Amino acid sequence: MSDHCSPPLTAHTGGRTLRYARVAGFSLIGLLLAGGGLRLALQHQEARALEQRTAASLTRNVSTVVARPGDGQRSVTLPATLQGRSEITLLARSGGYLAAWHKTIGQRVKKGELLATIEAPEQDQELEQARAAREQVRARLELSRATLKRWEHLASLDSVARQDLDEKRSAAVQARADLAAVEANVRRLEQLKQFRRIHAPFDGVITRRSVEVGDLIAANGKELFALAQTDPLRLTLWIPQVYASEISQGQEVSLRIPENPGKKLSARVAHAAGALDPVTRTRQVELELPNPDGKLLPGTYGEVSFKLSSSAKALLVPTNVLVTGQNGNQVVVVGKDNTLSFRKITLGRDLGRDIEVLAGLEAGEVLVSSPSDLLADGETVNPKALPDKKGKDAPGGKPSGPARAASNDTAPDTPPARKG
Repeated sequence: MSDHCSPPLTAHTGGRTLRYARVAGFSLIGLLLAGGGLRLALQHQEARALEQRTAASLTRNVSTVVARPGDGQRSVTLPATLQGRSEITLLARSGGYLAAWHKTIGQRVKKGELLATIEAPEQDQELEQARAAREQVRARLELSRATLKRWEHLASLDSVARQDLDEKRSAAVQARADLAAVEANVRRLEQLKQFRRIHAPFDGVITRRSVEVGDLIAANGKELFALAQTDPLRLTLWIPQVYASEISQGQEVSLRIPENPGKKLSARVAHAAGALDPVTRTRQVELELPNPDGKLLPGTYGEVSFKLSSSAKALLVPTNVLVTGQNGNQVVVVGKDNTLSFRKITLGRDLGRDIEVLAGLEAGEVLVSSPSDLLADGETVNPKALPDKKGKDAPGGKPSGPARAASNDTAPDTPPARKG
């Protein structure tokens, strides 16, 4: 049996083994580092995805509309009430009881025509007494004059004292003064008697009669009649400041009566105030409307339309896009990058559902509908366009659902404008 012994290790063999160990160690470390880096990359990617999902969930959804061009011809329509050119209520200047009325409601009268008669027996007796007193004073005056004439003749003969002559002259002067007083009283009572006959002060129609035969009438008390001059008719309007400068005297305007929409009526600006009311910021305007046939009645409601300058073309936006507050009237504009900006605008006519914007916007700009108080300038949002009246989605966002039909004569089902 022979013994087999392993060959002795040499320095070359030991060095190679050490290199293999180092390579294996570095490889293991590299694998560990690569695995850790991959894990970190996956974690970072997941974190970014989570951040994006969180940001997307926090982005506010807003409904949007588009500013659209308005009509080329601008006009303003204001409510008005037809009035007589002259309207008065007739009162009695003298008391008594109503003996008769000669005209009643709806009847046309001429200037000076008798409308009613008032009787006052006690005033008639006072007048008779005053006339009798006047005759007494006249007789005394004639006697005083005759006596004075005789005494002046006697005085020229030095037959009477100077004092007696002066007394006769004084008596004649007093008699003349007494006559003037009683004559003034007679004229007063005669005038009161004339006041008991009520006459029409101008041509017109009786719009109201407030008394009956036998009613007790007091001077300057109960109304007797109301009289109106109906040709032409008068309309008084208060024009808002934004349109005040476009109204001029002599301008023709159109009038519409709701009960007779097919009939075209034309009125004229007769008078226009030279200043605005400092409280209401409006300008008073009076119109005249011809009414030769008398078919238009005082008190009728109408709508007056003024044609305005079309040089400044207005845009139309829904009223619920407005933000009103201490900064004035603003809207919230959605930019191309879906960021918000608050913008101040100048308003024109209020059309009910829509309102005119005269300055501050461009056609086609996207606006937030019914903006929330939580919206901030520079905020990024997710816009969703509301359907227009034709059922099409407006630009600037995604469709938000089926369109809802809306009539031009009814107000939209939208919240009021935000108060900022």
